[in-house]
Amino acid sequence: MTPIGGAAGEAAGYLFDPTPDLLGNRVLLGFGDQEMAVALLDRQIANGIIIAKHYSHRVYSASTEHFGVWIDRELVGVMQYGFAMNPASADSVVAGTLMQQYRELNRMWLDDRAPRNSESKALAYSIRLLRRLAPPVKWIQSFADERCGLFGTVYQAAGFTFHGEHLGTFWELDGEFYHDSLMTNGRTASAPRAAYLRANAKRAIKHRLRQFRYLRFLQQRFAKACRYPVQPFPKPAYAARLDDEHPPRVCEDGGNPSGRSTPME
Repeated sequence: MTPIGGAAGEAAGYLFDPTPDLLGNRVLLGFGDQEMAVALLDRQIANGIIIAKHYSHRVYSASTEHFGVWIDRELVGVMQYGFAMNPASADSVVAGTLMQQYRELNRMWLDDRAPRNSESKALAYSIRLLRRLAPPVKWIQSFADERCGLFGTVYQAAGFTFHGEHLGTFWELDGEFYHDSLMTNGRTASAPRAAYLRANAKRAIKHRLRQFRYLRFLQQRFAKACRYPVQPFPKPAYAARLDDEHPPRVCEDGGNPSGRSTPME
């Protein structure tokens, strides 16, 4: 990758294929510099890293953009954007949103060796890249999960706004966590994970846990149409409470996207 600057009126930092096509155009690959860059990554490579390194050890099939995070030219992280579990639910968050006008941060893993504040910097770089690769996208959603002891500091530092919390239902079984939809949604009943959970429902432990909603608006009119008002950022003590008497030991996919083995401060 060779940093050669952006289009007219844009700051330098976009990374392009050094070899132009027959018309002299260069393919956009990423955003950043030699110290840190976020760039396109092959889906299979991204999925392989998520399976090996992310706490969920599972990929999310609705991911549409796959980015690698390089620090000093070494691949140290993966970020995957895509649709929510219910892809058509965007209007319930921001009125008037079409399906192609939003993304959710589905997965994020960054190696523990990455310097402090690398997560928020990588998020900011990935958003710059996403805006160029997917111009229809007008806002981005992600969640922080109280099971991780985290409440979204990384999003706060990356320009996201906080829009409250909701309780999510999860089931703990044999050291793994399952979203409630696998227990209640008849359309997924035959899927292997759903079938296993349902067959062992009597042994599963139910948890009601808070999910902290963060949004990053790329166009102001969508911010005005948000159905959830902006709220003050939660503080560490705010995220310390668990909602049941069986504190879970690990995070479920779909919560906070960090895959680090130590909490982000």
